[in-house]
Amino acid sequence: MKNIKSIFILTLVSLFFISCSNDDGVNPVPVNEEEVITTLIATLNATNGTPITMEFRDLDGDGPDAPIITVSSALQANTMYNGSLNLLNETTDPAESIREEIEEEANDHQFFFSNSSNLVTFAYGDTDDNGNPIGLLFSLTTTAVGNDTITITLRHEPNKEAEGVSGGDITNAGGETDIAVTFPFTIE
Repeated sequence: MKNIKSIFILTLVSLFFISCSNDDGVNPVPVNEEEVITTLIATLNATNGTPITMEFRDLDGDGPDAPIITVSSALQANTMYNGSLNLLNETTDPAESIREEIEEEANDHQFFFSNSSNLVTFAYGDTDDNGNPIGLLFSLTTTAVGNDTITITLRHEPNKEAEGVSGGDITNAGGETDIAVTFPFTIE
């Protein structure tokens, strides 16, 4: 009886180790975790003026404090601005540049720009290795005087070949949203 009990326990332990082993010849797929983004800064430069910054900062993420969104000044009507985006993870010291990570993984990222009216238009200023847009660099052109909002959305692993995506239409992009921020602004 004692031998049967020992054999039974030994069999159970052996089955446990066999079931936990990874000897099926398949290498595990590396996980590419989403970026932690606490800060997004859009800098707009016109040839005839001071740079304008639009900044989103949310240092506690889903915590109780609301994000802080600021726009340094109004935009000028009928003006083209060259824009660039900087993204940071400020939960680390020193702050980690997420922009560098997006540049390194450009084929897996794309920014999308939208606004609440037709007061501004956008154009991409950079591309990935496959010639698809990224959006870290862009241009924004204003038309008439008024109030508007700009929403900047970063998608991780979008389908850049889907209809309209290369032109900035997020509708068919898929993927996961890393960050989406809406900035209110005025055009004078």
